[in-house]
Amino acid sequence: MPHHASDPSAPTADAARHRSVPVSGGRIHLVEQGTGPLVLLVHGFPESWYSWRRQLPALAAAGYRAVAVDVRGYGRSSKPADVAEYRMTRLVEDNVEVVRALGAESATVVGHDWGSGIAAHSALLRPEVFTAVGLLSVPYAPRGGRRPTEAFAGIPGPGEFYVSYFQEPGRAEAEIEPDVRGWLAGIYAALSGDTVGNVGAGGVHFVPEGGRMRDRFATDPLPGWLSEDDLEVYAAEFERTGLVGALNRYRNVDRDWEDLAAYDGAPITQPSLFIGGTLDPTTTWMAKALAAQSTTLPGLVSSHLLEDCGHWVQQERSEEVNGLLLEWLRALPAG
Repeated sequence: MPHHASDPSAPTADAARHRSVPVSGGRIHLVEQGTGPLVLLVHGFPESWYSWRRQLPALAAAGYRAVAVDVRGYGRSSKPADVAEYRMTRLVEDNVEVVRALGAESATVVGHDWGSGIAAHSALLRPEVFTAVGLLSVPYAPRGGRRPTEAFAGIPGPGEFYVSYFQEPGRAEAEIEPDVRGWLAGIYAALSGDTVGNVGAGGVHFVPEGGRMRDRFATDPLPGWLSEDDLEVYAAEFERTGLVGALNRYRNVDRDWEDLAAYDGAPITQPSLFIGGTLDPTTTWMAKALAAQSTTLPGLVSSHLLEDCGHWVQQERSEEVNGLLLEWLRALPAG
């Protein structure tokens, strides 16, 4: 029986609904569409729930309750002032509390970019809640090795590695916030399959000494997946919120390493999926993580590298990604 429009608790397959739910110390804004098994969608940097705009209706039409969140620090979700409030364990608890607020006991969690890391750790730390995990663009790499900031500082390249550049509060904000729209257009184009070849020498992941990350952005038209209207949605949110909340995720890499010491080398055993792009530098840097998936993800159902695709996989190749997600979801154990 179809849901009546007057029933605010029942989103339908043809209507997405915005709302905020309470979590410890704040709120998480989300967009939900459809009814059925819960699929929680977690975006990365520098994005928002809007990154899943092409997955929400597809999942809803296939009989799932698709929910895309604004991660804390982004969009309409809370933005605590304390950098430590963006640690991975806190973000995992946000996801748990969202599932509970939605009246569910468990969910499949799917993440992209930093959202992939949040999804992976949600499955690792709370397997009773997150019964399957999909990872887009960034493969799972278990905790281990050196303190992250030390490791990043030692990466050879033509300049300072971008994660190191993001560590000092205010430094990257000073580059990005005077021209949010231009900076976003540059980073999206630099990591898109159809425009990645136009990036300046050295790539965008290394900041020239004494320079800025955007010094290596090319001045190109927008990538094919990103309309001017899409860019305006992203830019308007970051112009309103600033970048500090989003960048604070990077400022917790050492804290996460300390928090997760008990999980050193731990595998994720739930059914899992990986989708990346062959033109995404992440799949090159993290080639060892991809090669290790049979050990680190013993429940891996399938792993896909999409040819000529860049970093923004679910936006660049929405129909292909939707097909792979639905094939995987339909094969998951019931319940």
